[in-house]
Amino acid sequence: MATYEQQMPRRVYPLRVLGMGLGGVVVAVVLWQRQAAVGAWIGMVLPCFVWPHVAYRLARRSADPYRAEIRNLLADSALAAAMVPLMHFSLLPSVLLCTLTMVDKITTGIRGLWAKSIPAMLAGGAVATLFTGVHWSPESPLPTIVACLPVMALHTISVSVVSYRLIRKVSQQNLLLDELRRVDTLTGLYGRGHWQEEAEAALRRHHTRSEPACMLMMDIDSFKQINDQHGHSVGDEVIRAVAHVVRGNVRATDCAGRYGGDEFAILLTGMAVEEAVAVAERIRAQTEAIRLRDMPALRMTTSIGVAAAHPGHGTLRAWMDAADAALYVAKNAGRNRVTDSAAPAGAAPAAALSTSDR
Repeated sequence: MATYEQQMPRRVYPLRVLGMGLGGVVVAVVLWQRQAAVGAWIGMVLPCFVWPHVAYRLARRSADPYRAEIRNLLADSALAAAMVPLMHFSLLPSVLLCTLTMVDKITTGIRGLWAKSIPAMLAGGAVATLFTGVHWSPESPLPTIVACLPVMALHTISVSVVSYRLIRKVSQQNLLLDELRRVDTLTGLYGRGHWQEEAEAALRRHHTRSEPACMLMMDIDSFKQINDQHGHSVGDEVIRAVAHVVRGNVRATDCAGRYGGDEFAILLTGMAVEEAVAVAERIRAQTEAIRLRDMPALRMTTSIGVAAAHPGHGTLRAWMDAADAALYVAKNAGRNRVTDSAAPAGAAPAAALSTSDR
């Protein structure tokens, strides 16, 4: 696949044809008004209508198309400035051509190109003055003004379109980066930071509007043993499989995240504790039924602690501690079970709800 540097001549070519061509129209109007000699017309036609095609062929045939195109862009600046003495320094078209040429170099985004184009423009203007002599006619009659208007309008629109596309692209990339920041790459679940933000927001809503919410803290049983016996690649496959079960049991309004290692945290918004326990039990049962394709004999189970948001949970940490306490009750009671703690933080969790053990 061609890189951006290799594609640059092809991208610049139509823009150069359009820009130089429109500039040539402006110069042609000035030359026509002052009834210029044939040499002046040749001096306009070659840079404005022939040079774009020559530049494209030079860049395409170069061993380094990117550097060749940089040279071509600097040559564009020199040729645009050379039109100024050719027009006898007619004020409006001269300022227009030089300004738009500089703007074009800035919008390329190539570091320092606009600064390098200044000496090129000065050199181009000086060489053209040697050939044409100094003829000072700064007036800009109405036909010249009219000829400049399409160039100003089209150039402004084209730069705006390019800027708009760039802004959209940057916005999309920022959204992608934000998504990558929020999502755990191994599981496809949210990362710890984003999950905590959502849980804190849910706890605030509970305090201000009494909106129910439940938190599930979930741990893969004996995961260290799985890693030690079968290796980390199998451990990663187990985590992915469990995460797939979690994703299949949460709603779009919920927030399931990988809290760390083999531990998962699930926020169930607008849900009473009885419903949350039912969700946790489905996750537990479906996890127990997982069979890996390459290791069908491997069994995996999970322990899950459930804690409903409570006025006594003054902070997210207190709410998480309640869910963690319920999780450790499940662990200590034999694993592969769901326990519920609906009491305020610091109170003892409720007894295990599921007695299935492995």
